[in-house]
Amino acid sequence: MAVRLHLKAGLIADKDRLDTSPDTILVTEPSIGSVSRSKGSIFVVITANPGTAARSGEATALVADTIRRDYYYDESAGIPICLEKAIRSANRRLRHGRESHGLGRGSVGGVVAVVRGHELYVAAIGDGNAYLVRQARLLTLPEDERSEGMPSPDEPRIDVWRGDVAVGDSLILVSGNVTRLIPPDELKNAVVTLHPQSAVEHLHHLFVAAGGDGSDAVLVIEATEVNATRAERRLVPVAPLNPLAGAPDRSPIPLADPIADAAAAVQAGARQAREAAGGAVFGLVDRFTGLLPRRGARYRRVTSPTARRESQRRAAFALLSFLALVLVLGVSLWYAGGALSRDEQIPAVNSGENALASARDRVTQVTDGDLVSDDSERALRLLREAWAFLGTAAEAGVVPGRVDPLRQEVTAGLDELYDVRHNNIRTAIIYSQDVPNAEMIDVVQGPDGATYAIDEASETVVWWEPRDRRKEVIVEVGDGPGDGIAAPWQLAVGGPEVLILDRGGGLWRWRPSNEEGRGTLSEVRVGGDSPWGDDVIDSGTYVADDEQGLYNFYVLDPSERQILRYLPAADGSGFPSSPTGYLATARDVSDFHQLYIDGDIYALTSEGVIRHENGRDDGFELEVPPDDGDVRPGHDYRLLAGTGGRKEGLLYVWDAKHRRIVVFSKEDGSYIEQFVPLPPNTSFKNMRGLYLDEREEGAPALMWLDSKRLRESILEDAPLPTASPSPAASPASTPEPAASGGASPEGEEASVSATP
Repeated sequence: MAVRLHLKAGLIADKDRLDTSPDTILVTEPSIGSVSRSKGSIFVVITANPGTAARSGEATALVADTIRRDYYYDESAGIPICLEKAIRSANRRLRHGRESHGLGRGSVGGVVAVVRGHELYVAAIGDGNAYLVRQARLLTLPEDERSEGMPSPDEPRIDVWRGDVAVGDSLILVSGNVTRLIPPDELKNAVVTLHPQSAVEHLHHLFVAAGGDGSDAVLVIEATEVNATRAERRLVPVAPLNPLAGAPDRSPIPLADPIADAAAAVQAGARQAREAAGGAVFGLVDRFTGLLPRRGARYRRVTSPTARRESQRRAAFALLSFLALVLVLGVSLWYAGGALSRDEQIPAVNSGENALASARDRVTQVTDGDLVSDDSERALRLLREAWAFLGTAAEAGVVPGRVDPLRQEVTAGLDELYDVRHNNIRTAIIYSQDVPNAEMIDVVQGPDGATYAIDEASETVVWWEPRDRRKEVIVEVGDGPGDGIAAPWQLAVGGPEVLILDRGGGLWRWRPSNEEGRGTLSEVRVGGDSPWGDDVIDSGTYVADDEQGLYNFYVLDPSERQILRYLPAADGSGFPSSPTGYLATARDVSDFHQLYIDGDIYALTSEGVIRHENGRDDGFELEVPPDDGDVRPGHDYRLLAGTGGRKEGLLYVWDAKHRRIVVFSKEDGSYIEQFVPLPPNTSFKNMRGLYLDEREEGAPALMWLDSKRLRESILEDAPLPTASPSPAASPASTPEPAASGGASPEGEEASVSATP
């Protein structure tokens, strides 16, 4: 049985190629069995000579696509004829099409290979080379002199080399510009010793290191064996069941009928022997039972009432005696067990008291000596030891009323050493006053400085001005041209407009026209073969041209295992081209929660942040907060915002587990500080979205959204609120306005805005 081949291809991705390279590489392996068996797989490398026209990249792409399309479409002849006709068709399109403007005669070349089963066909034209590596020997294909490149005024002469390909063979399709700097022996050594992809990357590095420029296409195909997927059953000869049905049986294998007759005879004999033995045994048992003595018939006796009452009295006395004995034994065991438990509890109480005393001693050393200010390292060590002792005391059974006050004191000292800031929270907008069933899901700061949010319950986009508490509903389902917008889902800000992604997979832009919440809504044209699904996690933008207001659009799509990148049209009308994958290698992105883009792309997970530079993970990691080992163990990062330019500024991360904002450096991921709201303010919980409002003076304001309202928190230390004689005498003790009718929304606490 012939060995099936599996082809491994290695090539340089477009994003890793030189900016000056106009080359195009196409690899097509049909997924339909009939097409694969009749036409095989095609590998195309189209190159352009250095110094050609600026549109040479479009010309090579046109030639490659024409060859592939015409080859698979043409069913009129065999592979060599179809391949020649496809190349001549590409030459005619290049000669007469607009893509030929500025291209000199013969400036475009290439090489095309077709593999069908074990058959190999290679055609080269112009400045394209093909090599076959077999058993560490390098063969040049085709061997005859080839025709000039394209465009050519005459029909080019195409010589198609025919041969076979076996397991272990490797095919190299390469631009002549590369072979002029890298000798053929170097090509062979790389292919023989490395995986196809690694070999291609190695050769490209050699080309760049040698000062190569322009055409740099390299494609390596290796043929390997496909393992068998099933094992065939070996056939076993059998004798005919009826010798009269044909020629007499002459097989050396004996017939099965005599064996079956013998087995039936043995079984019948065994059955008769069992029946005889069973009858003899049962006969002996009957004889033995007949010899046993028989008990005579009993006669009924009549008992007098006096004797019956005496028997009942004695039975009652015996039952009471038994119950008394059980009671005595139970009391004795309980007393003995209590004594044992008391003996065991004494050491536990002693260890808990000792641990509590040790914790109190260390806290006293810190507070009496003011070590937090004078000797922070020693204070940190003592407070951490006190925290551990308090944990031991709690486990030993010391009541919380004695442990908790000391634990709060230790927490305050550790927070000061860990750069934990305490701030206030102010309610900017209470949207549930207007929409009681509001369910807010996303928020951004628009180009006009106002806040834009999505209410999932009413399927609207809301415009807010937090400073004077103005709010307007600006987008509803059905607004816009055509069928209108579907239910809003996600928001992003790109240049001078707010982008709205709806549940139907449509992308819309809102352009503010004034400071009163007015603007225009229009649909954005987006290229690509398939619409986005409902599993898209996040989207974002990055401004590529400030003057023109052009920006790239990014979509975090788990089904594509990529961060899809859409490039804008020159007139800013949309994103007409198909997306490209930003990540250098596709991966599972379902664990990403959010994207933050500043030139690099930061992907937030529950464990930390992954920073991608030019599509690759650059090793950036967030430092573990210092209170991870005591006050606030573990974390669950869910939302992200940032300040500054690329690798400058700070990252602000919301930790849902401990309801805090943790601040890290964008340069190296080091821990800076964290913010925890002052009591009795509501903690940072139930966050649906956040952004930073960087103001001209003072610390930035963290604007964040819960399900009912917009909150504001200045990221700076705030003094503890002081108690006032009466609830109405001090603003520090005045609760925030209720959501509706004087009552807070369900599950929410009333916040307090303290005045310094």
